[in-house]
Amino acid sequence: MTNHASARERLASATRATRHQKEWFLGVAERARTGEPYVLANADAPHEILRALGLPYVVNQWWSSIIAARSAADASLAAVAAMGLPDDSRQYDVLPLGAVELPPDRVPWGGLPAPRFAIAERSGDVTHKIFERWGRREGTETFLLSRTAAVPAPEAWWELVTDRWDEVFGAERIDFLRDEIEMLIAWLEERTGRELDGAYLARIMALANEQAEWNRRTRDLLAAARPLPVEVTDIIPAVMVPQWHRGTQWAVDAARGLHDEVAARIGAGAAVCPDERRRLMWIGRGLWGDLEMYRSFQEEFGAVFVWSMYLAIAADGYARYGDDPLRTLAARFVGLTDLLYVPPMSSSWYAKEAVGHGVDGVVHLVADDTPGSALISAELENRGIPVLEIRGSNADPRATGDLRDRIARFLRDRVPARAGGR
Repeated sequence: MTNHASARERLASATRATRHQKEWFLGVAERARTGEPYVLANADAPHEILRALGLPYVVNQWWSSIIAARSAADASLAAVAAMGLPDDSRQYDVLPLGAVELPPDRVPWGGLPAPRFAIAERSGDVTHKIFERWGRREGTETFLLSRTAAVPAPEAWWELVTDRWDEVFGAERIDFLRDEIEMLIAWLEERTGRELDGAYLARIMALANEQAEWNRRTRDLLAAARPLPVEVTDIIPAVMVPQWHRGTQWAVDAARGLHDEVAARIGAGAAVCPDERRRLMWIGRGLWGDLEMYRSFQEEFGAVFVWSMYLAIAADGYARYGDDPLRTLAARFVGLTDLLYVPPMSSSWYAKEAVGHGVDGVVHLVADDTPGSALISAELENRGIPVLEIRGSNADPRATGDLRDRIARFLRDRVPARAGGR
């Protein structure tokens, strides 16, 4: 017998995480307004260095997600356009650049002053231009790390990457990024008067690995669970907020708490949708401006979203073990984009996850900066899993206005219901 009511109750771990993040943000913003430096860091930057130096950082994509979720995306994109910049490209990266121009009452939680430092990888043709633009603001300096090309991926990279990362990414790529991280450390030390403690960095790396192991256990629990016991809209914040505090005991405890809560829901027979007949996978960034969308197909179609990339990449993409903290950190970040977007690394991983979670259909949100999308979709279709591709930005409400209708047609036309549920 399944417990529908308990599955609809929000996870305590999700509530704790969002409350913690808002309190943390307000503290960082207040200190920044009094002159304390903070860093705006892209998701692909080595955050652990900033933590080891005691520099607070706000993740560009996380802040974009809050701006979108709090209905400030339109105003932020309008501010971008007013600067003479395109507002229809890389919206997820550029929202904070627009939001910093808005008055506090139009930005979530009063917004942020401009950062002292802006750090990113030179991904694609646009991200580095956005971060160079940050560096043109008075009081902000930009540091850009190189983006190296992917090497041919070994099969089942997720089984090798924690310890045999040279085989997955290539030693030369890792060494190159390690050298650049050393340059970043020296650049920050010179400007802040702080000095990185290698033993502290090693401790941060160990805690991040412990966090990743808990995330892997949680992912495996959810992959095996039938029916789905927890809303994906709870899993996302419960995983991602601790990811932005990676390398702290709080983040480890949060990851363990999420695991224990999911295990308890499964043990109690909880079901998000007791009449579960279709299991869906969402590939791409979260639709922060309409999270209710993920729950909107349960009553009519018995369809539940059982997978997003956030828990899955936290489970498979971050754990790295090694004796040299800097080289191990380079191995964590050198190929993170490859794992998500560059076939065959990405396509084989998505197929593995889809099969493991018993997915019946995939909604693939393809942004303008995600290469290899057609090959990812083709790999899934070749496995007999139908795919609906939606082209647009998760952070731009103008791009996804008819999304629910398109998914409903996809479910009717291409994703047959499983008789008797799952």
